[in-house]
Amino acid sequence: MEYTIPLDPEACWEAVANRDRSQDGSFVYAVATTGVYCRPSCKSRQPRRENVAFFPVPAAAEQHGFRPCKRCHPRDAGVIDPQAQLAQQVADFIAGHLDSGGEPTLAELGAAFAYDPQHVQRTFRDVLGVTPKQYAEALKVARFKSGLRSGATVLDAGLNAGFVSASSTYEGGARALGMAPAAYKRGGVGVTIRSTTVATPLGTMLVAATERGVCAVGLYEDAHEAQDALHAEFPRARHESDAGLGSVVRAILEHVEHGAALDVALDVQATAFQWRVWRALQAVPRGETRSYAQIAEAIGEPKAVRAVASACASNKAAIIIPCHRIVKSDGSISGYKWGPNRKRALLQAERD
Repeated sequence: MEYTIPLDPEACWEAVANRDRSQDGSFVYAVATTGVYCRPSCKSRQPRRENVAFFPVPAAAEQHGFRPCKRCHPRDAGVIDPQAQLAQQVADFIAGHLDSGGEPTLAELGAAFAYDPQHVQRTFRDVLGVTPKQYAEALKVARFKSGLRSGATVLDAGLNAGFVSASSTYEGGARALGMAPAAYKRGGVGVTIRSTTVATPLGTMLVAATERGVCAVGLYEDAHEAQDALHAEFPRARHESDAGLGSVVRAILEHVEHGAALDVALDVQATAFQWRVWRALQAVPRGETRSYAQIAEAIGEPKAVRAVASACASNKAAIIIPCHRIVKSDGSISGYKWGPNRKRALLQAERD
């Protein structure tokens, strides 16, 4: 039997809500609005459920750009499961090599941990959902973004992240950021982001767009929360209110309520793997659902179930990229960034 570490989002959330110390080391939770990940027992202010994602080990949270909480020190909790512990150790080894300007080969990983290289890769993939090579690429992008935000030059941020040259920094960085690295470094300076919020049966819908296309679609409690989330991602962009985007909102709602065709240009940051997952989601017919395992099969990577779940969690264009069509293998409702009730409503609307 192949090893996996299942995470039940509702059980994880209950542990976080109760600050259950017995679950420390079993998983960590990350908060989108702060960029921080914590152990379940952390005494920091409890976040909104829709802003929380769960990861089996600290390395998985760091892969997505989250940083450890300075209050609860989640790394100090260790990792309880031995397989997960090996995956965390391999991830730390990869991170250390990136610090010194290199990316370890699979053979080097096997030698370092005295295991067959294929065993290392299989264990790592089962826990984190990606191969060591895919993890290294994602970690480089996360470090690159962090370096830019902290004020480093584009080249320094790229080299410190593990990119080996200026050309690979600009090529890989721009593809992942969705805009020129220099613009991202400046918090969006030079980029105009137009947005609007509209009350809908699903809550307040935010639609934001650059000149390239829609960069965010979200469902929030109110317009204030929606705008706070948008400004947090691009604090120094030029933000403009644009009621003209109401036509995009209407197109989205027509798509949800009546199945109207939806053809909207997107400008969202993503890795190549995330785009493969999102395209597979867009291919799921209206009114139908798929499991994470079925999407993994559809993109030709049946072992990448956890990575598929992570790609869904990172989706910044709700409904246009229909991750609400993903359910558990038994057909029950799984986690959803905008809340399970909205997910049920979306699915019901598509089936009516």
